Amino acid sequence: MKVTVVQMNTQEDKAANLASARALIETAASTDAPDLIVLPETFTSMTSDFDRQRANAETIPDGEACRLMSELARAHGVYIHAGSMAEAAGDKCYNTTTVWDREGALIARYRKIHLFDVDVPGGQSYRESDTMRAGNEVVTYDLDGVTVGCAVCYDLRFPELFRALRDKDATVIVLPAAFTLLTGKDHWTPLIKARAIETQTYMVASAQIFTHDDGRKPCYGHSMIVDPWGTVIAEASDNIGSVTARIDPDYVELVRGKMPVMQHHVLGDPATPTREFA
Repeated sequence: MKVTVVQMNTQEDKAANLASARALIETAASTDAPDLIVLPETFTSMTSDFDRQRANAETIPDGEACRLMSELARAHGVYIHAGSMAEAAGDKCYNTTTVWDREGALIARYRKIHLFDVDVPGGQSYRESDTMRAGNEVVTYDLDGVTVGCAVCYDLRFPELFRALRDKDATVIVLPAAFTLLTGKDHWTPLIKARAIETQTYMVASAQIFTHDDGRKPCYGHSMIVDPWGTVIAEASDNIGSVTARIDPDYVELVRGKMPVMQHHVLGDPATPTREFA
């Protein structure tokens, strides 16, 4: 199975962002002929202006971006894991992933569970919960017999979600992201490798790069694909574009057979005794 991760520099203008996504998908489809194309988080629009965010929000499955993803998936006979987009939800939005099959049908929707409310080094503040609602479902989907798990950006810091995806038989986990530059340079690659190693899955991470919000907020980039041994098998350069790698589900089974950690989990089992000291 061939997988392509797309790296974008999304701005506020939704129409321009969709045009960019179309061009990148069409180039990847014609150049690499992948089975799955993955876009980054918030590929439809990136803005701190909530009024603009709500104006750009999608209704699923009939919004403008959804119609485009369906059209492109069908035209190229490819699965599209459409990063994430703001999904209209009353006075707020969800940060939502949609997945489209080769016929252009919507086969999965994941709403980001962990919201990014952080003051990062350098003085920037992010308050995703001011405008976003949190999802509460662990989501997988079937891609030609391969189980794929869904996560988004800040979810990466919560290994229990990835354990839950592994428990649902995921052999590939897809992570669209817009990691900040300051956190990304120290944490992005180690966390992706850790999630791949501990769950013994392929991690497929598609990222935003460069700045948005009029240059005030930089993203780290470094979209990558990591195998279940923790080896980076593809990584994007510091530019807009894409990178492709082959994923081998048999290799997942080989790694799990040689290192059967999932059979040895103890903590989290209700039968495991606990003890507290005064």
